[in-house]
Amino acid sequence: MIELVRQPFACGECNRILPDPEKKSEPPQCANCPNAPVTTDWQGFVVIMHPDRSEVAKRLNINSPGNYALKVNIR
Repeated sequence: MIELVRQPFACGECNRILPDPEKKSEPPQCANCPNAPVTTDWQGFVVIMHPDRSEVAKRLNINSPGNYALKVNIR
């Protein structure tokens, strides 16, 4: 049986790519912004390892290392 690849969720506020939730039936919640909307409608992928030395992190206002979407579309 072929299993389809799922699009990861991204936080609509901080743009962090979220890990799969424990319960597959519920969308994940962002640990940094628990009340923010999450979506699978995002574009671009960037890994920030040292936000204090990264020009990309400064432009995206990222303060902690992790995986981030460049653009998140919230309707």
